[in-house]
Amino acid sequence: MGIHFDLEIIDSRFRGNDNVVMKTHLKKIFELILITLTVSSFLFAQDNNKIDFENCTFKEFPLYGKIQFVESFPDITVQIVESFPDLKVKIVNSFPDDCGEWQIVESFPDVKIKIVDSFPDLKIKFVESFPGKP
Repeated sequence: MGIHFDLEIIDSRFRGNDNVVMKTHLKKIFELILITLTVSSFLFAQDNNKIDFENCTFKEFPLYGKIQFVESFPDITVQIVESFPDLKVKIVNSFPDDCGEWQIVESFPDVKIKIVDSFPDLKIKFVESFPGKP
C-alpha cells in the first residue's frame, strides 16, 4: 500500500520534458516528510511513558522503596542491562528513600517487579553508587 499524493497543482507549474522526473522527486520528498513526522511523533509518545524523575515514578509507581520480585501480575516489567539504562538501581538493606534505591522484600511491597528478557517497561542497571537518573 503506497502513499498517493494528488500533484495536479504542482504538475501544472512544471511543464516540459522533466515533468515526470520532477513529479517523482516531489512525491519522494512528501513521503520522506510524512515518514519523518510519523517516526518523531512515535518516539515522542514513547518518552511520555518513561520515568518522571521529578517524582521518581513510572506510571504513578515509585521507583524507590520496598520492591518484591514476582512472576505474575507485576506493576512494572524491567530488563537488566549493562548500557543505556532508563534507571540506575542500588540495592539497600534499609531506608530506600532516594530515587533508584530498592529494598528487596517478600511481603508488603511498594512496587511489584517482574524481570523480563524483552519488551520491558523500563531498562535498569544495578550499581553500587549513584542510583537514579543515568
